[in-house]
Amino acid sequence: MLTVTPVPAFSDNYLWLAHGNDAGRALVVDPGDARAVVDALAGAGMALEVILVTHHHPDHVGGVADLVARTGARVYGPAREQVPAPFTPVRGGDAVELPSMQLRFDVIDVPGHTAGHVAYYGHGVVFCGDTLFSAGCGRLFEGTPEQMLASLDALAALPDDTRVYCAHEYTLANLRFAMTVEPENPDLRAWQQEAASLRARDVPTIPTTIGREKRLNPFLRARVAGVRRAAEAHAGASLASPVAVFAEIRRWKDGFR
Repeated sequence: MLTVTPVPAFSDNYLWLAHGNDAGRALVVDPGDARAVVDALAGAGMALEVILVTHHHPDHVGGVADLVARTGARVYGPAREQVPAPFTPVRGGDAVELPSMQLRFDVIDVPGHTAGHVAYYGHGVVFCGDTLFSAGCGRLFEGTPEQMLASLDALAALPDDTRVYCAHEYTLANLRFAMTVEPENPDLRAWQQEAASLRARDVPTIPTTIGREKRLNPFLRARVAGVRRAAEAHAGASLASPVAVFAEIRRWKDGFR
């Protein structure tokens, strides 16, 4: 069993605090803000044992060194990126074994947003950082469209009931864009209404699920005819491959207001 709790930070980040059957032993994912994590640990009566890092951006690693100094937590992070503390490098195909917590996570390479981005999958959840959002995906700061589409395909191949814990509350903004791409998609309309109700009550829209995202996320639907037609209409040209469709949708979203 894995229990996951959001720790809000900055303007729209979620740092994820999790534990297994022993509620006193905690791990945290992408702790950009040490103080927020320290306060959450104290409030829950937990001791931090493990830090999982998906990528090197400051809002994901800014609190790592402080937390290690305070708690001695072990750190796991992407082998191809820098983490501001001693850490165990991991890459796709590795497993993070946490016997003291009775937890295990498989590591998935998901480059695109950054060059070495990884995700952690286990116990019915995936911690995917800034690769996949609800109704969206991360910007391509260091990777290529080919890499990002392959990364999203790898996440889409997980079981449909996998709970997706991404790192930002971007859902409503992403849905506005997704509705522009696929205005007749009934799953989009339903999720937009539900998400708006959640946010009106200050409730997170995360986690989402892989199954939901496959039904409505335009970045997972580059092979769907309606999404391809929308991308071609925006580009003013035919798009010969799913990568070309994905790249056009990503460019469209980058300039969308």
